[in-house]
Amino acid sequence: MTIALYALAFAALVLSFIKSKENTILSLKKAWKSFENILPQFLTILLVIGIMLSVLTPQQISMLIGSQSGWTGVFIAAVIGSVTLIPGFIAFPLAAALLNSGAGYMQIGAFVSTLMMVGIVTMPVEIKYFGKKAAVIRNSLALAFSFAVAFVMGVAM
Repeated sequence: MTIALYALAFAALVLSFIKSKENTILSLKKAWKSFENILPQFLTILLVIGIMLSVLTPQQISMLIGSQSGWTGVFIAAVIGSVTLIPGFIAFPLAAALLNSGAGYMQIGAFVSTLMMVGIVTMPVEIKYFGKKAAVIRNSLALAFSFAVAFVMGVAM
């Protein structure tokens, strides 16, 4: 499947190049610039995750956010997810690594959903563009939904 997706992307690139060489080159330059901008954050996050997983034993992870930690673990995971700014393509492999290290499904459900939906770090920007009331309501509803996700994960898994 991966090879097929790469082949499809390459074919689309070739088609784009045939249609407009200038626009394709401009797009590739913009994509490279975006990659350069995200690379420091990406590497920092990978470094932090690597250190965390090497320092914390599976027993410690299980104690903090394992299935036996209950709603306390869900709350801890939700707080960490709410204040962390990690892109989705890192969040899901991180969630898998945490599950393999002893984290619980409920706790990971809260972590990933708050990570994707609650933005404590980005709240000042959100307030600037949408207003304080809208930002607080959106983040509060997202947090409540994250606890609902955790509950459903706990029941379903």
